[in-house]
Amino acid sequence: MESKEIFIRLYKQYTKKYLNKILISAVLSLILAASTSSVAYLLDPAIKELFINKSETLIFIIPLLIIIAFFVKGISLYSAKFIMIGVAEDVKRDLQNDMFASLIKADTQRIDEKHTGQFIGNLLNDVNLIVNLISTALLNLFKDSLTLIGLLSVMFYQNWKLSIIAIIMIPFASVVARTLGKRIGKVSIEQMHKLGTLSSYLIEIFKNHKIIKIFQKEEYEKNRSREFIETLKETQRKIAIVFVRASPIMESLTGIMIAIIIFVSAKLIMKNELEVSNFFSFLAAMMLAYQPVRSLATLNISIQQGLAGARNVLPIIDDLPQVKDESNAKDLNVTNGTIKFENVDFKYKNNENQILNKINLNLPGEKMTALVGQSGAGKSTILNLIPRFYNISEGDIKIDNQSIYGSTLSSLRKNISLVSQETTLFDDSIRNNIAYANLDASDNEIKEAAKFSFADEFIEKLPKKYDTLIGENGIRLSGGEKQRLSIARAILKKSPIILLDEATSSLDAETESKIQKAITYLTKGRTTIVIAHRLSTILNSDKIYVINNGQVIGEGNHQELLTTSVEYKNFYEKQIKKV
Repeated sequence: MESKEIFIRLYKQYTKKYLNKILISAVLSLILAASTSSVAYLLDPAIKELFINKSETLIFIIPLLIIIAFFVKGISLYSAKFIMIGVAEDVKRDLQNDMFASLIKADTQRIDEKHTGQFIGNLLNDVNLIVNLISTALLNLFKDSLTLIGLLSVMFYQNWKLSIIAIIMIPFASVVARTLGKRIGKVSIEQMHKLGTLSSYLIEIFKNHKIIKIFQKEEYEKNRSREFIETLKETQRKIAIVFVRASPIMESLTGIMIAIIIFVSAKLIMKNELEVSNFFSFLAAMMLAYQPVRSLATLNISIQQGLAGARNVLPIIDDLPQVKDESNAKDLNVTNGTIKFENVDFKYKNNENQILNKINLNLPGEKMTALVGQSGAGKSTILNLIPRFYNISEGDIKIDNQSIYGSTLSSLRKNISLVSQETTLFDDSIRNNIAYANLDASDNEIKEAAKFSFADEFIEKLPKKYDTLIGENGIRLSGGEKQRLSIARAILKKSPIILLDEATSSLDAETESKIQKAITYLTKGRTTIVIAHRLSTILNSDKIYVINNGQVIGEGNHQELLTTSVEYKNFYEKQIKKV
């Protein structure tokens, strides 16, 4: 993305709405520039009238004017910064809201591909760089350029020859800053990537803390963390060095300029072409100009950092979902919930391997259909295609003879509930986790859902009952307790189609028995598609499909498959032997 394009985009989308505040800040910067310039200008009459002519009339007036000038300067600077801080926080909020909106709307496949830590880095660090570009850099541009113009005016007023000499030095500073700015832009992108990697590693440490302990890998992870921090340190050191390099160059240029000015001024005073008062006023203006010149010279560094941040953030905001409503999409009308797969092909993006190949399925409405097969056979993919978490490559999927691709996503997903092996809960209360299915549900409806899922058995034993906070992803609950909350949520939604993905895996016999009863209640009279490794849980299914390498290799009920499918028979007998 070109720099010009980024600037136009940031202006139109994020700063234009705050243009009135920015203009006020610009006016305040003008007042600031005028007050700073007046301080330098007042040194001429101060020296001439007070120290040379020894005027008693102006002995109080000139110092008072200088005090007023500094007071106005301080108030103007404070007000301008206060306004731009507000603009910065508003822009930051807008950028982060857009990033979150993009994340929430993103396709499931894009989420699978996203680097969690990288996104956190984008959300926090990159956004701050953009905000700094929009607010701090913009304010400095107003403040410093206007101040410099004012001070140059004072300098030309005092002596144009000296002013020309001073101006000649400015391009040298800008060339240095431009070179350093390009360098820091490249390093900033590298830094953001390293910060993202470190964030991801930190998330992994939190999630896998028990694994680290049981395998006694504390020292190993300590060393890994040192490596991450060391690489980040090197990148940050590169940035710091770039900034440090600017200092001696700028200081040297300033020293050379002052030396030349003093030399030429002395010559002009000796020739009576310059008064001492003019010289000191000029010198004051030039010294006061040192800060804005330096600030403007290094402004390019902030600009390059902001552009680097924008190049990371804007593509995230622009990442539009591919799974979306067609232009003529209609609401799905579910009657009995019969689902049909018609010659469905599917493969993941950027993956040549075909996951499903000409799959044909007839999942009867208001009945239970089971999918069995080895791990990686394509069972979970089939489940994920029904609510359109992914788009198919070829074929069609229909519910009650209505293509899901001609139906709105909202109406499709409204009619589907999912209970999976990896139970997803939020760091919130039990009540809110159940009510996530229906935010308008009454307290009685929530408790009823908990009752039929057998979740009320453990909820009522908790000190705060339904108001108990369960921690990140339900960390304070057992696997069975989390699964029961997940089922309660599905019960509350009252969807006609239920998807069960390994819902009873890794549970003890007693807990599994209760969850099976809860599932029986949940699925009664509803179209149910279930995946289970334990065949004992799906023996009574109305229909069973055997899936292998993305193809259907057998179908029927349990008894039929024992005689017609060698794969199913072997699968069943292996489990019987285990028991």
